[in-house]
Amino acid sequence: MDKYDALKLENQLCFPLYACSREIVKKYRPYLDEIGLTYTQYITMMVFWEEKKINVKALGEKLYLDSGTLTPVLKSLENKGYVSRSRSKDDERVLIVEITEEGEKLKEKAVEVPYKVSGCLRLDPGESKQLYGLLYKVLGVMK
Repeated sequence: MDKYDALKLENQLCFPLYACSREIVKKYRPYLDEIGLTYTQYITMMVFWEEKKINVKALGEKLYLDSGTLTPVLKSLENKGYVSRSRSKDDERVLIVEITEEGEKLKEKAVEVPYKVSGCLRLDPGESKQLYGLLYKVLGVMK
């Protein structure tokens, strides 16, 4: 084994993960364009459809995003009328974000997106479940 084998793209686990992620996001793009969201805005809204109200720190932890990435996403979603931001009454340093009525209405437009994209992986249910578990296992190690 050559000492440079570690530098070959084919020997990098991170590369197929990166490439798959980019390709999957590409599959989402036409459907998200229809509802006026980027992929990052979409996954952010998914949290709001579930949680309704969350502080920025907890949101970042859920999405594996830092505040530098989240801030422009939240500003954009607020400008579109989907969320509102406010300071916590208990602690001024904590920024709370809450879904608006318009954000809730968007859920109806977005509900078909996962079904439209679901066929792109061509995995059977068992493989999908296994991949899901492995990816979250990797994410857990990364924390």
